[in-house]
Amino acid sequence: MTTRPTPPPTPPPAGHDPAVGVVIATRDRRDSLAHTLRHLLDLPERPRVVVVDNASRDGTREMIDRDFPRVRVVALAENRGATARTLGVRVLGTPYVAFSDDDSWWAPGALAAAVRHLEAHPRLGLLAARTLVGPGGTDDPMNEVLAASPLGPAADLPGTQVLGFLGCAAVARRTAYLDAGGYHRVLVFGAEETLLAYDLAARGWGVAYCPDVIAHHHPATAPRPHRTALQRRNEVLTAWLRRPLPLALARTGELAVQARSDGPARRALREALLRLPGALRARAPLPPHVERAARLLDGGRA
Repeated sequence: MTTRPTPPPTPPPAGHDPAVGVVIATRDRRDSLAHTLRHLLDLPERPRVVVVDNASRDGTREMIDRDFPRVRVVALAENRGATARTLGVRVLGTPYVAFSDDDSWWAPGALAAAVRHLEAHPRLGLLAARTLVGPGGTDDPMNEVLAASPLGPAADLPGTQVLGFLGCAAVARRTAYLDAGGYHRVLVFGAEETLLAYDLAARGWGVAYCPDVIAHHHPATAPRPHRTALQRRNEVLTAWLRRPLPLALARTGELAVQARSDGPARRALREALLRLPGALRARAPLPPHVERAARLLDGGRA
């Protein structure tokens, strides 16, 4: 891992809040990343930005060096998936960390609003933002799911309690993120957010949906055929890592049945079985109160 020295900081404008920064993990998405960085560096909050480059081969690091001298780069020799974000959190060092993907950014004022929530609610470990998709600003379907969470409100948290979020639209308390261990190495990438939410709740931190904090997501229109398999693989692995054994067995059985006639399911099952020994070694069932909340969110699913 190598880092480029951070240039002398630009004097912040009035109202700048240095308590928050942004971490981005990227790989071979140079043009999209450049678009994202222009939006982030133009924010009135002027956040610090750290990009963790997962061994890109498209000139990503050179582009940042040339065009975005305010951005700090952590260059990895191999692709570490979502766990690269944890390296960014450690390097960034700000009390609060917003996460963006290389195709997402924060609305003006969103990060300041997130800091206000985090400072007013000491138990809040991570907040899930409202995500608007594409040039038209359409609500991501996840917004409705989070807003309708059956966990409801808590007196010491803003918004609605949740056990999930979108990785490109979350702001975390740095101490809480590191206390929970960050994104898990077994999952690497794909539906990795649920496990982090579980681990935050298991350590006593709150996770809440705060729709007044806005993130913009402009995903590529080209299909990403491996995404579904990765998500299904990691849903099963998350069950083995944290949920009761009967439930983990049931989830694996469901995937095995689907794999008989579905290509992505076959790939998901094969990769889940390859990673299962690592999941079993890292298995740590949820505390009873968090497991009850997870079952409530399951909606009766085995």
